[in-house]
Amino acid sequence: MTYDEAMQFWFGRVNFEQKVPVANDLKLDQMRHLLARLGEPHRKLRIVHVAGTKGKGSTSAMVADILRAEGYRVGLFTSPHLMDVRERIQVDRQNISREELTSLMTEIRDAACTLRPGETAPLADSLTFFEIATALGFLHFVRRRVDWTILEVGLGGRFDSTNVCVPEVAVITSISFDHMKQLGNTLAAIAFEKAGIIKPGRPTVSGANSPEAESQIASAAVQRGSLLRQSDRDFAWTCGPIEHAALPRVTIRTWRRTWPEMEVGLFGEHQAANAALAVAAVETLRERGVPISDRAVKQGLATVFWPARLERFGDRPTILLDCAHNVASAESLVQAIDAFFPKAKRRLLLFAGSRDKDLPGMLRVLAPKFDHLMLTAFRNNSRVTEPSELLDMMPIDQRGKGSQSPRSEEGLKAIRAMANPDDLIVIAGSIFLAGELLPLLEAQRKSASS
Repeated sequence: MTYDEAMQFWFGRVNFEQKVPVANDLKLDQMRHLLARLGEPHRKLRIVHVAGTKGKGSTSAMVADILRAEGYRVGLFTSPHLMDVRERIQVDRQNISREELTSLMTEIRDAACTLRPGETAPLADSLTFFEIATALGFLHFVRRRVDWTILEVGLGGRFDSTNVCVPEVAVITSISFDHMKQLGNTLAAIAFEKAGIIKPGRPTVSGANSPEAESQIASAAVQRGSLLRQSDRDFAWTCGPIEHAALPRVTIRTWRRTWPEMEVGLFGEHQAANAALAVAAVETLRERGVPISDRAVKQGLATVFWPARLERFGDRPTILLDCAHNVASAESLVQAIDAFFPKAKRRLLLFAGSRDKDLPGMLRVLAPKFDHLMLTAFRNNSRVTEPSELLDMMPIDQRGKGSQSPRSEEGLKAIRAMANPDDLIVIAGSIFLAGELLPLLEAQRKSASS
């Protein structure tokens, strides 16, 4: 297998990041069959399993960087990717190499394409893109002999391909409305799916705060004999005074102690909440006998990097790139720019989104907070909503602020042309928009610094 052949085999599968799944599409049987043929690699790993509606990527990165600061070799599995599919599978912040990916994909293809007794079609015919990604991650982490694997759920929890694992601790971040066709249209229903990652006899840490979500998670924990640490009850946080464009400083109280104030390397008060969740997970691992020093916690939080999460590109004007893609994350985005960038003269938004998201709800949150909205479209995913449709989704009294650009690169160029040095440009609405523009922004940043 060449690398191109490996990519063709992988991307030739059904991809529910491109096609919206229905409930019956989500199951674990195929994942278990594939892993059995590969020697059960997931059973050879020590895992922290992370689910949630928003914040799970940032929280995963924080836990990974804390463990790495302690000297552990850490595998990190996340989704989706921004620019390169290899970003999804990292060891100590290094993407899986093309050579490693090709070699492991050959093993997966051979295992999946071999007919077994009683089969009328090879397993490969029905495997999904994400099932193969999950198997690839497990294999890579075993081959690289990682000490820890931080495993981010792709969709939901109960039937997500990652949920074949038995983690040392399950982490559930905040829960809000997203993927409602697959997970349900109430917070209780969504929380029920997320709580599917709770395993018998293994502890759980939860940052879900709504009464409906808390109730579902607590019920699942009791049923499975899982010790639950719940935010606002067992751990909490306060964010220090926020200075213009400064990183947040957080004080975290857990059931064990109050931590001294620590810096978090990501913008936004919501990142302070994610940091508290990461520290609670660390405290839980400590109770299970895992050595993790205070120094590693402080260092890991301060140096954590997670791209396109209020990532800053230059000044005059300041440009922020964010992956906000649902109503709750749009609210967090607004809170962050209010707190961290209050001195901006004007706020300009470059926005695109996927049609399966609550785009009218996002625009109701965002439009009143910006002086102008450039509505555009990414071209790297078929779920895109066209700019003219986005304009129709804006609140009627806000539509005068809106303009349209058919492509994201053109939209970025146009919004930069209309910006003054003291303005703030925010790019948000979808991880696919962020992924499409990130290479361009990085190239411009590199050019400006050279």
